[in-house]
Amino acid sequence: MNIEDKNYYEILEIPTTSTQEEIHQAYIRSRNAYAGESAALYSLLTEEDCANILSAIEEAYSVLGAPEKRTQYDRARGFGEHVHHRPAPTSSLADLISQSNETNSHSYQKDQVSAHDLKREEFRKQEFQYSSIQNKSTASRAEAYSKFSLDYPVNEEMEQEIENTTEFTGSFLQRIREYKKVSVERMAEMTKVSKTHIRNIESDNYSKLPAFVYVRGFVFQYAKCLKLNPDLVCKSYLEHLKTVKQQES
Repeated sequence: MNIEDKNYYEILEIPTTSTQEEIHQAYIRSRNAYAGESAALYSLLTEEDCANILSAIEEAYSVLGAPEKRTQYDRARGFGEHVHHRPAPTSSLADLISQSNETNSHSYQKDQVSAHDLKREEFRKQEFQYSSIQNKSTASRAEAYSKFSLDYPVNEEMEQEIENTTEFTGSFLQRIREYKKVSVERMAEMTKVSKTHIRNIESDNYSKLPAFVYVRGFVFQYAKCLKLNPDLVCKSYLEHLKTVKQQES
């Protein structure tokens, strides 16, 4: 999920005409997508990336989930008036003073002006926090690109072999990794999988690997980092590993 240059509606992936219930459902859906083990295990997002996105989701919902704050945000962003929620009063300082004169109550005028200033200050703080999230997101994207980019001389023969292969063994995965100029150390950094597990995967050393459900996650990450088809590689490698295990039993 790229949160750079996105407004609160885009962060929750909903239109500006959404109802409050739709906003709440989108918040739950977005939060669940980037929380828990699934995001860390089956994507290239780091824990820090997920935390930044979750922070943006929480920030978006803290405004859009409150009708009054949402109205203020819509006006500030120029989204216009929508039928899904009641617009908040648009009293200016001059209007408040005029209202106060009409009611001949100086204390009422003072209270209303203070409330207006507090709301304006609160909105400025929200905008500042959102800008901070955007800046962090930009830095995270640049770091992620650098971290997962591959730079190697293309060998058409090797590329064709990879394209035509449907049975991925540990030794073939090692050949691909070395061909794409990715060291074991860098692979461990990219995948968050230990160097020991990576070497055991490449040597088909099933006895020193954890349960297959964890191996699948490791291989999935491995394949994605090498720009392979992760589903195909996982299925093929696990079938191969089971065959090796049966042969050695």
